[in-house]
Amino acid sequence: MTGRLLLIFAPILVLLATAVTLAVAAGVHGYLRAELLGVAGVAGAAAGFVAMFLLYRQAMQRQTAIRAVDRLEARVSDVVESAMDPIITVDGNQRVVAFNAAAEKVFRWPRGAVLGQPLEKLIPERFRDGHRAHIERFGVAGVTTRRMGGQTVLMALRSNGEEFPIEASISQHTEDHGKLFTVILRDITERVRAEESLIRSETRLRGILDSAMDGIITVDADQHIVLFNVAAEAMFGCPREEALGAPLAWFIPARMREGHADHVRRFGESGTASRRMGVMRIVTGLRRNGEEFPIDASISQVTEHGMKFYTVILRDVTARVQAEAALKRSQQELLELGAAADVAREQEKNRIARELHDELGQALTMLQMDVAWCKQKLPAGEGDFARRLDKMAGLLTSTVAATRRIAADLRPLLLDDLGLLPAVESLVENFMQRTGITCELAVSNPGMQLPAAHSTAVFRVVQEALTNVAKHAEAEHVEVAIEQGATAVTVSIRDNGRGFSPQEPRKAGSFGLVGVRERAYLIGGDVTITSAHGQGTSIDLRLPITPEAPS
Repeated sequence: MTGRLLLIFAPILVLLATAVTLAVAAGVHGYLRAELLGVAGVAGAAAGFVAMFLLYRQAMQRQTAIRAVDRLEARVSDVVESAMDPIITVDGNQRVVAFNAAAEKVFRWPRGAVLGQPLEKLIPERFRDGHRAHIERFGVAGVTTRRMGGQTVLMALRSNGEEFPIEASISQHTEDHGKLFTVILRDITERVRAEESLIRSETRLRGILDSAMDGIITVDADQHIVLFNVAAEAMFGCPREEALGAPLAWFIPARMREGHADHVRRFGESGTASRRMGVMRIVTGLRRNGEEFPIDASISQVTEHGMKFYTVILRDVTARVQAEAALKRSQQELLELGAAADVAREQEKNRIARELHDELGQALTMLQMDVAWCKQKLPAGEGDFARRLDKMAGLLTSTVAATRRIAADLRPLLLDDLGLLPAVESLVENFMQRTGITCELAVSNPGMQLPAAHSTAVFRVVQEALTNVAKHAEAEHVEVAIEQGATAVTVSIRDNGRGFSPQEPRKAGSFGLVGVRERAYLIGGDVTITSAHGQGTSIDLRLPITPEAPS
């Protein structure tokens, strides 16, 4: 719009000069009329009348043209005054001859204080010589209009001495009294501030990106790199100058490039702002030396001016992966060690139980027989000795019972001789006899056969659960259910006792439930313990059975 105003403004001044000429012509209208009357007296009334009519019509046409020029000048003046950009016209001596309302507002000078003054009044002192020389060269060049200054931004001066940035264009035209230069300018203070703020923001952002410990890479829609921070340089062993403009495929192993490109394309089509990359938690990167390494990555997308950009934040997790692998190996070793220790423990318990049952039990039985023989051979009248033998017999009987109980607790011989179900049935029966608590046993398959490790784990879990019920639960009823499926055996023990809160800290020296979890863990199973105050306790054990496991 400002360019069009310049094109209009110059020729209008020419028209204004023409209008002055027309005004002079209109001023001699009376004189012409007198001359016509003289001619009429000489040449005749008719000829004089025709000449007078022609001259009068010419004068009227000129007056019409003058009025048209006045109207056009008024319209141009209105346009100039209503323009949002300042418009200043100077003569050949660079003195101001026109200063519109927008210029008054921007420069904060009233029009009367500027008209007739040198243009330097509106220019900072250090730029005045260069500005005067610029206009003089422009006048000599003969160019109608062009942008002012060799740089994008010029500086102007307000009435209060404040300098401010402007953009300006200049045009020239010539009138009778000389050359005029018209400047249209725009106060770009806010734009310059915004640009400076943007530069500062970009500088801060670059500082943040380069100080980030994670690698940050931005690619365009064609997956060519447009941002590559310092951490990415160190991570991939590639200078930024070399990476910028390169395809992202440089840093992806060849076998994964196609899948990665599809992943980014689908992500772009999804419209999701950001998400973690890869189906798994860890993806693989490629250093410039050909070394592959694990990374943790997330991706985001933005659209700027119709162009889509993807930013990936990467973290080299080599140390973490190595630590996790070492921890996994350690856990596996501990698992194997624990399983071996558990087998050794069960074997030792079995050995001790058999020694108690076979050797100590037999010795105690022989002592019982000897005491009975002594009682039979005791002479009459030995009452004190007879009573002592009776006490010995009673003590031997209780010792035999205790020995059998201890042996059964260590390793029930029924578990090895008859199998899991008879051993559990014996365990439940003894529990009810000792505690008086009702206990129901439900088995899905009475003929089930389990691997030895599974049988031992099931028996020990039931044993520990019933022991806890007897010690702590104050229950009246217990249910034990054992079910064998195609891939796992499940055991459920439920009581209607007082229960407890699983969030409560474990009591010192109490390892019953810890032992239950450990037994399940050692053979790849899991245990769920559910309890609440006043709602009893449920223990659910699940042990996987592999097809190749011996039965």
